[in-house]
Amino acid sequence: MKKLLTLTLMLVLALVLVANQASAQQFSKRKQYNSVGLTLNAMNYFGDVVPKPSITSLRFAATRPNVGVSFTRRFAPRISARAALSYGRITGDDFKAADDTDVDAKFRYNRNMSFRNDIIELSAVGVFDLIENRNNYLKRPDFVPYVFAGVAVFHHNPKGLVGPDGTPAPASLNSGDYIALQPLGTEGQRLNGEGTYGLWQVSIPFGGGVRYKLNKSFDLGLEIGWRKTFTDYLDDVSGNYADPSQLQGDAANYFGRGITRSRSGEFAGFDNAGSMRGKSNEKDWYIVTGLTLNYILAPRIKSPKFR
Repeated sequence: MKKLLTLTLMLVLALVLVANQASAQQFSKRKQYNSVGLTLNAMNYFGDVVPKPSITSLRFAATRPNVGVSFTRRFAPRISARAALSYGRITGDDFKAADDTDVDAKFRYNRNMSFRNDIIELSAVGVFDLIENRNNYLKRPDFVPYVFAGVAVFHHNPKGLVGPDGTPAPASLNSGDYIALQPLGTEGQRLNGEGTYGLWQVSIPFGGGVRYKLNKSFDLGLEIGWRKTFTDYLDDVSGNYADPSQLQGDAANYFGRGITRSRSGEFAGFDNAGSMRGKSNEKDWYIVTGLTLNYILAPRIKSPKFR
């Protein structure tokens, strides 16, 4: 994780240095231009409710859509800045993600978490093209690979599913409903003095992609981007099971205590206060992969004045 952060910072520094060099070469303002984009993406997450306890593990069947808009400003032959607003969803289900051959499969069935989390993200990144364009937008290269890095702020709100796959639930809860988990303090945060996690968070987006010139006004891009977050609660799972006395209400007890379940469909009560519920030493990530259609806003060319 530290290596990834180091690489991200090095990439940002490289972008700044190249931008300064480009400025020194007096890239003409007449060659600078703006573009607007529409994105359609696939969204996944790395966290606790995945097949393996590793940030590289994800369940492709849990992929959900992500859509967004962006505004890009080209400043130099290789350098652009992009602001984007996007909305998407991540999901996870212990019963579907756990592998029968995994040694901790029983632990995952007992945790019994099935969640979804809608994420709204506002990002600002620097884009570095691997192929430069010293001409105007009309003479831009047909095919351009690029990398990017920056900062983002996002809002999330994990919600748990009541009664996934026939799991029994308290009579006060309706099977099939999604309930916001952060207010419940499912790991005892409400009563142990820690406080609950924030729904507004910061992340570091970085990744790469390629752009293809469709015609003079449109580019089509394919991009993959990782989001390094600083929260372990995208799935509401992080630390240990709380003491039942720290859980208030049926919903907090239902999602915070878990239930013993098996592939044969048998269920039983579960009480394992103090034991591991999640891996608190690793923060959650999410990943966005998809297509962007960019429309170039042709710059106005001022005619010289004649006296």
